[in-house]
Amino acid sequence: MGRTVREDAEALAQHISEAEDLLAALPPRPERDRTQRQDAARLADGGRRLRDRFLRLHAESVYDTLTDGRTRHPRVDELVYAAAEAFPGLVPTRARIAAELRHIQAHKEGREIDQGIFFRALLRSPKAGAHLVDSMLLPTRRALDLLPGFRRDGRADLGTVLIERRGAAAHVTVNNQSCLNAEDNRLMADLETAVDLALLDDGVRVGVLRGGVMDHPRHRGRRVFSAGINLRHLREGRISFVDFLLGRELGLLNKLAKGVIPDPDPDAFPDRTVQKPWIGVVDSFAIGGGTQILLVLDRVIAAEDAYFSLPAAQEGIVPGTGNLRLGRLTGSRPARRIILGGHRIAATDPDAGFLCDQVVPTAGLDAAVEASVRELDSPAVVANRRMLGLAEEPADAFRAYLAEFSLVQAYRSYSEDVLEKVGRAWARPGASG
Repeated sequence: MGRTVREDAEALAQHISEAEDLLAALPPRPERDRTQRQDAARLADGGRRLRDRFLRLHAESVYDTLTDGRTRHPRVDELVYAAAEAFPGLVPTRARIAAELRHIQAHKEGREIDQGIFFRALLRSPKAGAHLVDSMLLPTRRALDLLPGFRRDGRADLGTVLIERRGAAAHVTVNNQSCLNAEDNRLMADLETAVDLALLDDGVRVGVLRGGVMDHPRHRGRRVFSAGINLRHLREGRISFVDFLLGRELGLLNKLAKGVIPDPDPDAFPDRTVQKPWIGVVDSFAIGGGTQILLVLDRVIAAEDAYFSLPAAQEGIVPGTGNLRLGRLTGSRPARRIILGGHRIAATDPDAGFLCDQVVPTAGLDAAVEASVRELDSPAVVANRRMLGLAEEPADAFRAYLAEFSLVQAYRSYSEDVLEKVGRAWARPGASG
């Protein structure tokens, strides 16, 4: 490689096409013997090395082609499937990913790893990566469609999430009842839509995020903040790399941290983003992704019997941007105990002050929330949270982290230890992590 992007793209397409023909001649993955598994791994590894080399040479040219010179702002799902059409073999087509969805995670070919290679290369580029990060801060089409009704009614039931405007606050309640508010593709989409609505509605000045009342037998009648990633969905191959594992970091979590961009015009003045302070209310527990969400909020209020954990290392995956953000709050040693060792922190532990601001009896949570809303309802709070964000998490640091996360998480999702662990855990009712 090293000629023009079009010549190299044609060479890549030819190589991948030949490799796909050889792969198609093998039995399905669960039926392969040892030699056939080695052959499939060799074919996959060869294609991935070639894709990586192509993108190291041409990532910015590819991105400019897909975005018309960075004048369009496709989301990650739109971008990756446009790349499959424009550059055959570079990433899997929508049809190939759909075919993968017919299998449990352990029986897939791991084509999402090719998507991870693609996004690592784009996010490594200061120009393409910065544009992509901005694109994911734009409101979703669904939120824009729902916005007039939310402005009028002050309420939107999104399925697994309910958002209601009460005074100056938008109360976002998570109601993923089937799995103790465990995170899945649907919940991430609903939550991002709710965050968009809260940020875009001028009547809202503070956001409140809280788990709903559960009907699960072990927690019936109690609120639960989050049980983490849905391990059953992960085992069944229903956790999307693009829409969930990468999309929640660039979309939902980054919007909570940095706001939404209503207008992508780079000349927008005085600032392109709309930010608002966010309060998290933790009843019962915040596990995994739930704790990751707390790391980007401005105020966390917890019940006396609540606890926090980030058990991703025990599950074998990476806890999103938790590795980027947790140490900033706790310091390096506690962050390692929590992430690498699975240390669980009770709200009443001395260390809990790094993760929550106020601990009250469950009966006092509502009053504490209202007091915090009044305290954070100030233009000066918005200005200062913006400056704190710039100091704590520079844009290039976030982009560089997400670049490496893209590939590491894609590989971890198909690693033997992860597949073994979720295979053991999936049968537990409400399995999550």
